[in-house]
Amino acid sequence: MEYLPIFLDVKDQPCLVVGGGEIALRKVASLHRAGAAITLVSPDLADALEQQRAQGVFVHERRAFREQDIQGRRLVIAATDQREVNRQVADLAKTHGIPVNVVDQPEDCSFIMPSVIDRSPVIVAVSTGAASPVLARLIRTRLESLVPAAYGRLGELCARYRERVKQRFSDQRDRRRFWDRVLQGGVAERVFSGHLAEADAAMERELAHANPSPGMGEVYLVGAGPGDPDLVTFRALRLMQQADVVVYDRLVAQPILDMVRRDARRVYVGKERDNHAMRQEEINRLLARLAKEGHRVLRLKGGDPFIFGRGGEEIDTLAAEGVPFQVVPGITAASGCATYTGIPLTHRDYAQSVTFVTGHLKDGTMNLNWEQLAQPSQTVVFYMGLVGLPIIIEKLIEHGVSPDMPIALVQQGTTHKQRVFTGTLRTILEIVEQDRPKPPTLVIVCRVVELQEKLSWFTVPEHSDRGATTPVLPGS
Repeated sequence: MEYLPIFLDVKDQPCLVVGGGEIALRKVASLHRAGAAITLVSPDLADALEQQRAQGVFVHERRAFREQDIQGRRLVIAATDQREVNRQVADLAKTHGIPVNVVDQPEDCSFIMPSVIDRSPVIVAVSTGAASPVLARLIRTRLESLVPAAYGRLGELCARYRERVKQRFSDQRDRRRFWDRVLQGGVAERVFSGHLAEADAAMERELAHANPSPGMGEVYLVGAGPGDPDLVTFRALRLMQQADVVVYDRLVAQPILDMVRRDARRVYVGKERDNHAMRQEEINRLLARLAKEGHRVLRLKGGDPFIFGRGGEEIDTLAAEGVPFQVVPGITAASGCATYTGIPLTHRDYAQSVTFVTGHLKDGTMNLNWEQLAQPSQTVVFYMGLVGLPIIIEKLIEHGVSPDMPIALVQQGTTHKQRVFTGTLRTILEIVEQDRPKPPTLVIVCRVVELQEKLSWFTVPEHSDRGATTPVLPGS
């Protein structure tokens, strides 16, 4: 994040705009809507600015910029068509510790102006970090339809009842849950439909009957998918935004973790081979304890929680202890990685079935049904199979699979760090020795791997952090 997104109170504060053209006109309009006391310095004014000057929108100094114009300002905007003048204004403002924006010169700015959706008191700001103002406007246009004008009225209702709700609920968690229920229930619907008196009456009823005791919480067992944040489901995102506590493992990509509500408490329980931050039994008990304390607990797991995610073990404990829970499936690594590498898991000419198998059993062994895994016309996908790859190859060949059978290793699939290594059972170990793939890496064995080069469609984007599946360390 290159800029800290903040909202600055400039109401009745002295702000300076240097410049008198069309660009200055837009900046004056934004400052005026925010209630700023505006002084504009420019030898000349555009016609529209002349009209606003006559209406008292700003005080005009009809001259060139002078150094003393900076003094005592809360905020400065340089909007002339002279690059050196703009830079002079910026340098002086920075010297005095005053926030300054220079139009179309982001390198001289200490802050940038976002594209804004105004539903006062609800304000939505969109920025691309000065990379593309046009893109910011396009995003704003799409958001306009998602944030109707009624959200402003809903914000006004919240403001009227804020202090009463604070007095009713001394605990911040209880207040948050009350507002969650109000803003997603009948009160909000009455506001959206324009029945404001009914909304106030419904709000009074909510306050009168609200129970400040937290009672029993709930656990949300949510699959985060294989790494790409765009693959998270709508339901998962909704629960990620309302949880009080998030319990996550190392396979949850940082951009996905960033989608969780900012003030939620984070508990890292990541497990690597022979390096467990918390044993599975301890995780099970932790989830139950947090829910019994009244928390809404998000158990965020990479992939799908019911496919080698130990989700069944966790909800078994929750069910035994009477803790409410719900499960949200995610795209499992086999499906996501195969799709993003152009390897169809089934194909009429090559594979009529697909088998998911773990390459690392609970006791550390690989005592699998090799005879079944060696059957023809199927795709076999090994999760956590990188360390045991030599054994996998040895056993498959021993049970009749041709040494020339194609195999693919997919490292950090669906992300900007995705790498694909293809070969045969005979050659893949040499490739691994040379290229050294790292976990998490998925192993796919089948003739469908022959299609990978032809069907590959996903181009790994450069200079992007989206979907990184590098381990998230505790406290990060």
